[in-house]
Amino acid sequence: MSVWWLIVLCGVVTFAIRLSFIAAEGKVTFPPGFRRLLTFVPVATLTALVIPDLLMPQGTWWLAWDNARLIAGLAAVAIAATTRSVLWTLAGGFVVLGVWS
Repeated sequence: MSVWWLIVLCGVVTFAIRLSFIAAEGKVTFPPGFRRLLTFVPVATLTALVIPDLLMPQGTWWLAWDNARLIAGLAAVAIAATTRSVLWTLAGGFVVLGVWS
């Protein structure tokens, strides 16, 4: 199978999974526990994407003060916790990354 067919197949499967939740809305009642757990999906997904890049930017663990990505990530977490603003979190994280590296 060529790479292009694999990409198309992955796209179709992803689309079908997402469409199933949209099409089922109003026709299927999800249990309250399931609906409550769905609120954690974006946070869990973002964490799974970001944490490896902060802790292992070169493929191995790098927990040191000279890891600019880790320091910028920690600064972004602190800014997000205090301001609750996405704009200030992004700006502050980029500024710390630029200054630290």
